[in-house]
Amino acid sequence: MEYVPAKTIVTKTKSSGWFGIDYNMNIYRGCCHGCIYCDSRSDCYGITDFDKVRAKEDALRIIRDDLRRKVKTGVVGTGAMSDPYNPYEKEEELTRHALELVDAFGFGAAIATKSDLIVRDMDILSEIKEHSPVLCKITITSAEDSLSSLVEPRVCPSSVRFETVSRLRGAGIFTGILLMPVLPFLEDNEDNIKAIVKMAHEAGARFIYAAFGMTMRDKQRSWYYNRLRELFPGKDYVQQYEKRYGTRYQCTSPRAAKLWKVFQTECEKYGILYEMKSIIRAYKRGYECTQLSLFDGM
Repeated sequence: MEYVPAKTIVTKTKSSGWFGIDYNMNIYRGCCHGCIYCDSRSDCYGITDFDKVRAKEDALRIIRDDLRRKVKTGVVGTGAMSDPYNPYEKEEELTRHALELVDAFGFGAAIATKSDLIVRDMDILSEIKEHSPVLCKITITSAEDSLSSLVEPRVCPSSVRFETVSRLRGAGIFTGILLMPVLPFLEDNEDNIKAIVKMAHEAGARFIYAAFGMTMRDKQRSWYYNRLRELFPGKDYVQQYEKRYGTRYQCTSPRAAKLWKVFQTECEKYGILYEMKSIIRAYKRGYECTQLSLFDGM
């Protein structure tokens, strides 16, 4: 494991509109999951050799000091730039020990991951939810393992992720699915969306938050196109992208409006939350007074 220097790790978010997260925490830089669509590969983030995972030097001490200095408690999110449960985490346990600090200082946690390794830390997440909100977001964009294994080659297949949702829910942890990005021309079809919602229901997911499309810019666009050519020889996916989107950053599925109606109908049929405000309200319900009392006592 290589290390990179860091002065701070737990930083205040500009807005709590994204899943009610108050602070961001990225312990690792880079990611080795190999997802062909990852926006974090873009030049603007300044991460060289993105597929190589590095940890931030002296991370646990920095996180401890960051949390100690916060005037107000809140929800600490992790998984925005790199998956906190990359394969190295199994031995390094930096995410696990960081969650222990989150628990010790009375903060909540919101985790985004594609890895089933998160179930290892159900004990700590259960401790945190005794005093603060906990939200687990498992990214699933394809109902079929065959496709998920192509576009997300070095992470567990969709079926294992659905089982991860089920295990987290079985432990009483508020868990749902990030249905994003839904790749145009590959995943943006009714059968895929209906199957994911049905399987999410069977796994006990409390919510699904969807975005029908993806983002592309600079280096990440060329990477994505090269992977499409390699994975789907004989298909004209790249030509379809170039014709429809050009160099646009926001690449919304041409079927987005229709898919949203299908998605909404299916979620309502199964009683699954799908709007951001509803998700935030649901996972934070019952904690408002606790968070206020923690603040008042500091």
